[in-house]
Amino acid sequence: MLSVINLVKTYGKQNAVNDISFELQGGEVVGLLGPNGAGKSTTMKCIVGLLRKTSGEITLGGYDHLSVDAKRLFSYIPETPYVYDLLTVYEHMQFVAQAYGVKDWKGQADEYLELFELADKRDKLGRDLSKGMRQKVSICCALLPDPQVLFFDEPMIGLDPKAIKNTKKIFKELKEAGKTILVSTHLIDSVESIADRVMILKNGNIVGNDTISNLKQQFVQEEGTSLEDLFLEMTKDE
Repeated sequence: MLSVINLVKTYGKQNAVNDISFELQGGEVVGLLGPNGAGKSTTMKCIVGLLRKTSGEITLGGYDHLSVDAKRLFSYIPETPYVYDLLTVYEHMQFVAQAYGVKDWKGQADEYLELFELADKRDKLGRDLSKGMRQKVSICCALLPDPQVLFFDEPMIGLDPKAIKNTKKIFKELKEAGKTILVSTHLIDSVESIADRVMILKNGNIVGNDTISNLKQQFVQEEGTSLEDLFLEMTKDE
């Protein structure tokens, strides 16, 4: 569903992403982990077209990632949620539905707003929303077009515990429906319970890309090792 081949992103003489390649399949949840500055957000922004890659090839569903055909296939939830100041919560849903040509969207929109406890905020303007509410609106808008691929950059930041639980539940439902999800996060515990595999970035390089159990066998031999222990072992300074 997603193919990234020899992706390089350079700032000046510094490689933020250093010639990385990976694929994501349908029905797969993949956690993208790494310390600050490892290249997680840069990688995701290159894939969705918010940053211009220096070199490499990225395709979504067989289409070039910058094509309209590719953009119809995915939704992206950024780390800093952006909403329109003068649109209400419900008007955000209407805008997305019309932009993507979603028919009979109102029932689904109401379900998402109810799930994320936004139903009573439907007439509230974007400028009056807290960061957590903006994040919820971003997630609802991303889900509404029923995309094949979802990119979440720090989706749990700013969410309350109930919203985090509901987001994890949605990840599970999307996976069962054959959707592809790439989640970039610092909250390692939140990934351990939902990810089929993890990709660990360090200094713009992929230092691990496998199931959690396989990575533990390769890098840590001790019983009862957590994903956090594994992450710290793989990203420690030499």
